[in-house]
Amino acid sequence: MKIEPEALGFEWDEGNGGKNKKHGIENSESEEAFFDEHKVILRDPPHSQDEERFILLGKTKKEKLLFVVFAKRGQKLRVISARKVNKKEVPLYEKAA
Repeated sequence: MKIEPEALGFEWDEGNGGKNKKHGIENSESEEAFFDEHKVILRDPPHSQDEERFILLGKTKKEKLLFVVFAKRGQKLRVISARKVNKKEVPLYEKAA
Protein backbone atom coordinates (compact mmCIF):
# COMPACT_ATOMS: atom_id res chain seq x y z
CA MET A 1 0.00 0.00 0.00
CA LYS A 2 1.27 3.43 -0.87
CA ILE A 3 0.22 6.29 1.39
CA GLU A 4 -0.65 9.32 -0.67
CA PRO A 5 0.56 12.66 0.72
CA GLU A 6 -2.98 14.07 0.77
CA ALA A 7 -4.03 11.17 3.03
CA LEU A 8 -1.55 12.00 5.74
CA GLY A 9 -4.01 13.33 8.23
CA PHE A 10 -4.57 11.31 11.37
CA GLU A 11 -7.84 10.51 13.09
CA TRP A 12 -7.74 10.52 16.90
CA ASP A 13 -10.78 10.29 19.17
CA GLU A 14 -11.88 8.69 22.43
CA GLY A 15 -11.58 5.22 20.90
CA ASN A 16 -7.92 5.42 19.96
CA GLY A 17 -6.66 8.64 21.55
CA GLY A 18 -4.59 7.38 24.45
CA LYS A 19 -4.67 3.61 24.35
CA ASN A 20 -1.09 3.22 23.11
CA LYS A 21 0.30 4.73 26.29
CA LYS A 22 -0.05 1.31 27.91
CA HIS A 23 2.70 0.25 25.47
CA GLY A 24 4.76 3.36 26.23
CA ILE A 25 3.96 4.96 22.86
CA GLU A 26 2.69 8.51 22.43
CA ASN A 27 0.32 9.36 19.57
CA SER A 28 2.94 11.64 18.02
CA GLU A 29 5.48 8.78 17.99
CA SER A 30 3.11 6.50 16.12
CA GLU A 31 2.57 9.27 13.55
CA GLU A 32 6.34 9.70 13.11
CA ALA A 33 6.67 6.08 11.95
CA PHE A 34 4.60 6.90 8.84
CA PHE A 35 7.30 9.34 7.71
CA ASP A 36 10.16 6.83 7.94
CA GLU A 37 11.53 6.52 4.40
CA HIS A 38 12.31 2.83 5.06
CA LYS A 39 8.90 1.94 6.50
CA VAL A 40 7.29 -1.37 5.62
CA ILE A 41 3.54 -1.63 5.08
CA LEU A 42 1.80 -5.00 4.99
CA ARG A 43 -1.85 -5.94 4.61
CA ASP A 44 -3.51 -7.50 7.68
CA PRO A 45 -6.21 -9.81 6.23
CA PRO A 46 -6.95 -11.71 9.48
CA HIS A 47 -8.06 -8.44 11.10
CA SER A 48 -9.76 -6.86 8.09
CA GLN A 49 -13.32 -8.14 8.45
CA ASP A 50 -15.01 -4.77 9.08
CA GLU A 51 -12.45 -2.56 7.33
CA GLU A 52 -9.13 -3.13 5.60
CA ARG A 53 -6.28 -2.95 8.10
CA PHE A 54 -2.58 -2.60 7.56
CA ILE A 55 0.59 -3.12 9.59
CA LEU A 56 3.35 -0.55 9.42
CA LEU A 57 6.88 -1.12 10.69
CA GLY A 58 8.71 2.17 10.96
CA LYS A 59 11.11 4.19 13.05
CA THR A 60 10.43 7.34 15.03
CA LYS A 61 12.72 10.37 15.06
CA LYS A 62 14.45 8.81 18.07
CA GLU A 63 15.02 5.54 16.16
CA LYS A 64 12.37 3.59 18.10
CA LEU A 65 11.10 0.83 15.79
CA LEU A 66 7.32 0.53 16.02
CA PHE A 67 4.65 -1.95 14.95
CA VAL A 68 1.59 0.14 14.05
CA VAL A 69 -1.80 -1.25 13.03
CA PHE A 70 -3.91 1.25 11.10
CA ALA A 71 -6.83 1.69 8.74
CA LYS A 72 -7.38 4.27 6.04
CA ARG A 73 -10.65 6.15 6.47
CA GLY A 74 -11.19 8.49 3.57
CA GLN A 75 -8.40 11.04 3.65
CA LYS A 76 -7.35 10.10 7.21
CA LEU A 77 -5.23 7.38 8.75
CA ARG A 78 -6.59 5.89 11.96
CA VAL A 79 -4.00 4.30 14.21
CA ILE A 80 -5.61 1.32 15.90
CA SER A 81 -2.62 0.28 17.99
CA ALA A 82 1.09 0.95 18.26
CA ARG A 83 3.85 -0.80 20.18
CA LYS A 84 7.55 -1.51 19.96
CA VAL A 85 8.41 -4.36 17.59
CA ASN A 86 9.34 -7.72 19.04
CA LYS A 87 12.51 -9.65 18.14
CA LYS A 88 10.76 -11.71 15.47
CA GLU A 89 9.48 -8.59 13.67
CA VAL A 90 12.82 -6.75 13.43
CA PRO A 91 14.01 -8.77 10.37
CA LEU A 92 10.89 -7.76 8.41
CA TYR A 93 11.97 -4.15 8.71
CA GLU A 94 15.68 -4.79 8.20
CA LYS A 95 15.12 -6.70 4.95
CA ALA A 96 13.27 -3.75 3.46
CA ALA A 97 15.69 -1.13 4.79
